[in-house]
Amino acid sequence: MTRSLPDNAPPTRIDWSIQVIGLVVWLAISFIAAAIGSVASINAKEFYGQLVLPSWAPPAWIFGPVWTVLYLLMGIAAWIVWRAHGFRTARYELVLFLLQLALNALWSWLFFAWHLGSLSFVEILFLWATILATTVAFWRRVPLAGALLLPYLLWVSFASILNYTIWQLNPQTLG
Repeated sequence: MTRSLPDNAPPTRIDWSIQVIGLVVWLAISFIAAAIGSVASINAKEFYGQLVLPSWAPPAWIFGPVWTVLYLLMGIAAWIVWRAHGFRTARYELVLFLLQLALNALWSWLFFAWHLGSLSFVEILFLWATILATTVAFWRRVPLAGALLLPYLLWVSFASILNYTIWQLNPQTLG
Protein backbone atom coordinates (compact mmCIF):
# COMPACT_ATOMS: atom_id res chain seq x y z
CA MET A 1 0.00 0.00 0.00
CA THR A 2 1.42 3.38 -0.98
CA ARG A 3 0.63 6.53 0.88
CA SER A 4 0.39 9.74 -1.07
CA LEU A 5 0.88 13.16 0.41
CA PRO A 6 -1.87 15.73 0.11
CA ASP A 7 -1.35 18.41 -2.57
CA ASN A 8 -0.68 21.06 0.06
CA ALA A 9 1.96 19.01 1.92
CA PRO A 10 5.25 20.83 2.45
CA PRO A 11 8.14 19.66 0.27
CA THR A 12 10.45 17.11 1.80
CA ARG A 13 14.11 17.85 2.49
CA ILE A 14 15.04 15.90 -0.66
CA ASP A 15 12.68 18.01 -2.75
CA TRP A 16 14.34 21.19 -1.51
CA SER A 17 17.82 19.77 -2.12
CA ILE A 18 16.90 18.95 -5.71
CA GLN A 19 15.45 22.44 -6.16
CA VAL A 20 18.62 24.09 -4.83
CA ILE A 21 20.81 21.87 -6.99
CA GLY A 22 18.61 22.75 -9.97
CA LEU A 23 18.99 26.46 -9.26
CA VAL A 24 22.76 26.10 -8.99
CA VAL A 25 22.87 24.16 -12.28
CA TRP A 26 20.80 26.72 -14.22
CA LEU A 27 22.85 29.58 -12.79
CA ALA A 28 26.05 27.71 -13.64
CA ILE A 29 24.88 27.14 -17.22
CA SER A 30 24.10 30.84 -17.56
CA PHE A 31 27.39 31.97 -16.09
CA ILE A 32 29.37 29.44 -18.16
CA ALA A 33 27.95 31.17 -21.24
CA ALA A 34 28.98 34.48 -19.68
CA ALA A 35 32.49 33.16 -19.10
CA ILE A 36 32.80 31.96 -22.69
CA GLY A 37 31.78 35.40 -23.91
CA SER A 38 34.03 37.15 -21.44
CA VAL A 39 37.09 35.26 -22.71
CA ALA A 40 36.46 36.96 -26.06
CA SER A 41 36.00 40.26 -24.25
CA ILE A 42 39.27 40.29 -22.31
CA ASN A 43 40.45 43.35 -24.23
CA ALA A 44 36.96 44.76 -24.73
CA LYS A 45 37.50 47.85 -22.56
CA GLU A 46 40.55 48.93 -24.57
CA PHE A 47 38.95 48.00 -27.91
CA TYR A 48 35.70 49.78 -27.02
CA GLY A 49 37.71 52.85 -25.97
CA GLN A 50 39.43 53.01 -29.39
CA LEU A 51 36.18 52.98 -31.34
CA VAL A 52 34.25 56.00 -32.54
CA LEU A 53 31.15 55.83 -30.37
CA PRO A 54 27.83 57.63 -30.53
CA SER A 55 27.25 60.25 -27.82
CA TRP A 56 24.64 58.01 -26.20
CA ALA A 57 26.93 54.97 -25.86
CA PRO A 58 27.30 53.83 -22.24
CA PRO A 59 30.72 53.86 -20.59
CA ALA A 60 32.63 50.57 -20.75
CA TRP A 61 32.40 49.97 -16.98
CA ILE A 62 28.59 49.62 -17.09
CA PHE A 63 28.58 46.43 -19.17
CA GLY A 64 29.98 44.10 -16.50
CA PRO A 65 27.42 44.91 -13.79
CA VAL A 66 24.51 44.94 -16.26
CA TRP A 67 25.45 41.58 -17.73
CA THR A 68 25.97 40.06 -14.29
CA VAL A 69 22.41 40.97 -13.32
CA LEU A 70 21.04 39.79 -16.67
CA TYR A 71 22.77 36.38 -16.45
CA LEU A 72 21.48 36.00 -12.91
CA LEU A 73 17.91 36.75 -14.06
CA MET A 74 18.31 34.34 -17.01
CA GLY A 75 19.43 31.50 -14.76
CA ILE A 76 16.59 32.11 -12.32
CA ALA A 77 14.04 32.25 -15.16
CA ALA A 78 15.22 28.92 -16.58
CA TRP A 79 15.18 27.37 -13.12
CA ILE A 80 11.60 28.56 -12.55
CA VAL A 81 10.44 26.91 -15.79
CA TRP A 82 12.41 23.74 -15.03
CA ARG A 83 11.08 23.67 -11.46
CA ALA A 84 7.48 24.09 -12.55
CA HIS A 85 7.49 21.72 -15.53
CA GLY A 86 10.69 19.65 -15.63
CA PHE A 87 12.96 19.29 -18.62
CA ARG A 88 10.82 16.73 -20.45
CA THR A 89 7.68 18.82 -20.37
CA ALA A 90 9.43 22.14 -21.03
CA ARG A 91 12.07 20.75 -23.40
CA TYR A 92 11.25 23.22 -26.20
CA GLU A 93 11.45 26.23 -23.89
CA LEU A 94 14.66 25.14 -22.17
CA VAL A 95 16.42 24.18 -25.42
CA LEU A 96 15.43 27.58 -26.80
CA PHE A 97 16.96 29.10 -23.67
CA LEU A 98 20.21 27.18 -24.25
CA LEU A 99 20.26 28.27 -27.89
CA GLN A 100 19.98 31.94 -27.00
CA LEU A 101 22.80 31.51 -24.45
CA ALA A 102 25.03 30.04 -27.16
CA LEU A 103 24.19 32.91 -29.51
CA ASN A 104 24.88 35.36 -26.70
CA ALA A 105 28.37 33.94 -26.14
CA LEU A 106 29.05 33.87 -29.88
CA TRP A 107 28.28 37.57 -30.26
CA SER A 108 31.17 38.55 -28.00
CA TRP A 109 33.55 36.57 -30.16
CA LEU A 110 32.24 38.08 -33.38
CA PHE A 111 32.43 41.66 -32.14
CA PHE A 112 35.27 41.86 -29.61
CA ALA A 113 37.64 39.06 -30.62
CA TRP A 114 37.18 38.88 -34.38
CA HIS A 115 36.03 42.50 -35.02
CA LEU A 116 33.31 41.42 -37.44
CA GLY A 117 30.84 44.30 -37.28
CA SER A 118 28.49 43.20 -40.04
CA LEU A 119 28.37 39.56 -38.92
CA SER A 120 27.98 40.54 -35.26
CA PHE A 121 25.03 42.75 -36.24
CA VAL A 122 23.31 39.97 -38.20
CA GLU A 123 23.99 37.56 -35.34
CA ILE A 124 22.59 39.92 -32.70
CA LEU A 125 19.35 40.10 -34.70
CA PHE A 126 19.11 36.29 -34.51
CA LEU A 127 19.97 36.51 -30.81
CA TRP A 128 17.23 39.11 -30.27
CA ALA A 129 14.65 36.94 -32.08
CA THR A 130 15.68 33.92 -30.01
CA ILE A 131 15.44 35.91 -26.77
CA LEU A 132 11.97 37.11 -27.78
CA ALA A 133 10.89 33.53 -28.57
CA THR A 134 12.33 32.32 -25.25
CA THR A 135 10.61 35.13 -23.35
CA VAL A 136 7.24 34.30 -24.93
CA ALA A 137 7.72 30.56 -24.38
CA PHE A 138 8.72 31.08 -20.74
CA TRP A 139 5.82 33.50 -20.20
CA ARG A 140 3.37 30.89 -21.45
CA ARG A 141 4.76 28.34 -19.01
CA VAL A 142 5.30 30.61 -15.99
CA PRO A 143 4.63 34.35 -16.46
CA LEU A 144 7.23 35.29 -13.83
CA ALA A 145 9.94 33.45 -15.79
CA GLY A 146 9.05 35.38 -18.94
CA ALA A 147 8.97 38.65 -17.02
CA LEU A 148 12.48 37.99 -15.69
CA LEU A 149 13.74 37.93 -19.29
CA LEU A 150 12.26 41.32 -20.21
CA PRO A 151 15.27 43.35 -18.98
CA TYR A 152 17.51 41.09 -21.09
CA LEU A 153 15.31 41.60 -24.15
CA LEU A 154 15.37 45.37 -23.62
CA TRP A 155 19.16 45.46 -23.12
CA VAL A 156 19.79 43.41 -26.26
CA SER A 157 17.38 45.67 -28.16
CA PHE A 158 19.54 48.61 -27.11
CA ALA A 159 22.73 46.64 -27.80
CA SER A 160 21.50 45.85 -31.32
CA ILE A 161 21.12 49.53 -32.13
CA LEU A 162 24.48 50.26 -30.51
CA ASN A 163 26.13 47.41 -32.46
CA TYR A 164 24.77 48.76 -35.75
CA THR A 165 25.78 52.34 -34.98
CA ILE A 166 29.31 51.45 -33.88
CA TRP A 167 29.76 49.24 -36.93
CA GLN A 168 28.68 52.11 -39.19
CA LEU A 169 30.98 54.58 -37.41
CA ASN A 170 34.00 52.23 -37.59
CA PRO A 171 34.00 50.54 -41.02
CA GLN A 172 37.80 50.07 -41.15
CA THR A 173 37.97 48.51 -37.67
CA LEU A 174 34.73 46.52 -37.82
CA GLY A 175 34.58 45.20 -41.37
